[in-house]
Amino acid sequence: MACVRVRPRSERRRVTAALDAGVTGPIQLVWLKRDLRLHDHEPLVQAVERGPVVVLYVFEPVLLQSPEADRGHWGFVLESLAELDRGLQARGGRLVVRRGAVAEVLARLDDELRPFGGIAHVLSHQETGNAITYARDRAVGRWLAERGIGWTEYHQDGVVRRLASRDGWSRLWQQRMRRPVLAAPRRVRSLPLSVLAPGELPTLDQLGLPPTTIVERQRGGEANAQALLQTFLRERGEPYTKAMSSPRTAVDACSRLSPHFALGTISLKHVHHELERRAAEVRELPVGRRGGWGQSLRSFAGRLRWHCHFMQKLEDEPALEFENMNRAFDGLREADFDDARFAAWCEGRTGLPMVDACMRSLRHGGWINFRMRAMLVSVAAYHLWLHWRPVGQYLARLFVDFEPGIHWSQVQMQSGTTGINTVRIYSPKKQLLDHDPDGSFVRHWVPELAQVPTEHLAEPFLMTRAEQDRAHCTIGRDYPAPIVDVAAAVQAAKERIYAARRTAAARSESARVYEQHGSRKRPGRKATAARKRREVEPR
Repeated sequence: MACVRVRPRSERRRVTAALDAGVTGPIQLVWLKRDLRLHDHEPLVQAVERGPVVVLYVFEPVLLQSPEADRGHWGFVLESLAELDRGLQARGGRLVVRRGAVAEVLARLDDELRPFGGIAHVLSHQETGNAITYARDRAVGRWLAERGIGWTEYHQDGVVRRLASRDGWSRLWQQRMRRPVLAAPRRVRSLPLSVLAPGELPTLDQLGLPPTTIVERQRGGEANAQALLQTFLRERGEPYTKAMSSPRTAVDACSRLSPHFALGTISLKHVHHELERRAAEVRELPVGRRGGWGQSLRSFAGRLRWHCHFMQKLEDEPALEFENMNRAFDGLREADFDDARFAAWCEGRTGLPMVDACMRSLRHGGWINFRMRAMLVSVAAYHLWLHWRPVGQYLARLFVDFEPGIHWSQVQMQSGTTGINTVRIYSPKKQLLDHDPDGSFVRHWVPELAQVPTEHLAEPFLMTRAEQDRAHCTIGRDYPAPIVDVAAAVQAAKERIYAARRTAAARSESARVYEQHGSRKRPGRKATAARKRREVEPR
């Protein structure tokens, strides 16, 4: 006699509710990671066309507890998710929120949805993340294979997975950026609440996140990203090329889209299309009305490509998050790490005014322009002779726009461990004189120096005692003397880094690094000089 399974009454009610709501067909699960938007979201568009959709975001303890994580990052995420949920609800859907390891969350959801056929397919964007997310994706892939559930990953930038060679990479980037921008779905058919409880977005305190120094960060959400894009392309961006280098002017003249790129509240492709449209408009203007727009838009377009160029490095070689890109530099700094110097650098009390002002500004707002980021790393690497890994982890926590691929490639490049890039040892004095000539930025962030005359602001330790008295700033009491002898530290760093670069092992490794990661363009002499000067992120 056959055994007939009788569904519990609660389960029968769930099935009836699903049928009454018109939920038929295979259930598609859209797994959100760093793509927190509705527009130009291919996994969501494809899922909506196939059947009822579960749009899932998982708060993963391993990421919340990462040494790279900060409360500021997660505040941005929560704001973006709240806006996304409102957009889904306006279209008939809901955001489903869970907490735990992703494979375990998917297993529980699949079991819960078994009466309705379970999860038929998972759709997501590819992610070039850190070692944690790479391991997570592999675990998810194994679990899905064991359950026989398909998983489709879509591109959302110009990074090419399993790239065989850097030759032709720029052409592939252009092909991706020229694809049409997808409209947000008009309707999202989600499961009724009686079938699947969506869960509530947690608070920062509920996530167990410790306090942060970042108190005036940028706000998350797709609407903010779209507004920033338009004000940059039509109002703020004209002086971009000239204004991006100063921490005073870059705040307004840069696009400020970097955190939105990092969390995917706007797609790179959408920005590329809007940029092309705006550039075409500028070309139609009379010459006298174009101002600096043409040059600034071209400069920004180049940085969009460089954005993916650096991410591609981590995609091709995940180990560079932990290991020197050029392994001939192993052991160069590891044994010399000075905790006191590191602490002073982290807290903005090195006695180097431009360094301290930039660090304090960054700790307060979670953003600083690219040139000043490069200076902070350069000073840590050369003046203070600190290994790039702890330096990079600390900065990762401060950067609300932390993008692993760009971050670790840049930290290594500015520390001189790639072997293929020019050694850049930034002078904090020169950066102040060039980019804060009246001292307003330094005085704002280092108020101890508020009354120091401009001619002494870059090196206040050179003031006489009488000058210190008049400035109400006693060096060593009100503001520290430099924690290193700048000239001696720079000379020692040059000797050590160039000696390492001259070894046969370093030259051999550099050839390998270039073959795997180097840009393949062959610009003329003028373009090469410009490339060496320019900055590489769309900030």
